[in-house]
Amino acid sequence: MNNTKSLMMLVMAAVITLPAYAGGNAEAGKAKSAPCAACHGADGNSPTPSFPKLSGQHEDYLYHSLKDYKSGKRKNPIMSGQVANLSTQDMKDLAAFFAKQKGLSQKY
Repeated sequence: MNNTKSLMMLVMAAVITLPAYAGGNAEAGKAKSAPCAACHGADGNSPTPSFPKLSGQHEDYLYHSLKDYKSGKRKNPIMSGQVANLSTQDMKDLAAFFAKQKGLSQKY
């Protein structure tokens, strides 16, 4: 293999294996999370099985979920209304906040 192909394969492998992050600010997300608490709990650990637990979910998953509710790709009348006025940065910040909370993917 020539050096160019080797370098390209190395770069591609690095990009594929890097975790994806939404790039939000968790502190800003905490300040924006008050409306979410009614259904999902203050820290994202919903007390009700009807509402998903957000805490400990992957940041990029949370961000893309919010984005999909906003675009209509995911359908839920409650969530569609909640995200309607959120900016991209708001969604990134909320995703960062809930991802950092102890929950589904983190050990206590």
